[in-house]
Amino acid sequence: MRFILQKDKLLWSNENCRVAIGSGRLIEQEAKCEGDRATPTGIYSFRRVLYRKDRLLSPQTNLTCRQINEDDGWCDDPGDPAYNRPVSLPYKASCEELYRKDHVYDLLVVLGHNDNPPVLGLGSAVFLHLARADYSPTRGCLAVSEDDLRQILAIADKTSTIEITF
Repeated sequence: MRFILQKDKLLWSNENCRVAIGSGRLIEQEAKCEGDRATPTGIYSFRRVLYRKDRLLSPQTNLTCRQINEDDGWCDDPGDPAYNRPVSLPYKASCEELYRKDHVYDLLVVLGHNDNPPVLGLGSAVFLHLARADYSPTRGCLAVSEDDLRQILAIADKTSTIEITF
């Protein structure tokens, strides 16, 4: 299944949903820089699903899925060997906490941006995750409602991709 971002909508089959993008707007994949808050253009695979078992039921999906634990992090330090990789907290380098107080990471899809292998500084932790109620901009990810993300996950599989274009 191919999902396509067009303006503020994510499209697939005969469906679509509202989506929030990075506050830095869209940027060419090659120009993406760590911390720029921009969403990179390109075609990305759905790597795996993470969710907060203490807050949500496991999603129905054919993708690899696991719960987020309190010590889960994602390294965003371009100088660290674990850059753009999951890490266990506490961690010696800068990283994002996945077990958050807000709800945006209660359910997320790890997208295949800059991960095979990671290029230092080209951006990390680009996810498809839950949107805030007001669909305010993300820090470079894509965000949709929980209902929409569950609908996406129900039809996604290991061959699914998301295309982000201007």
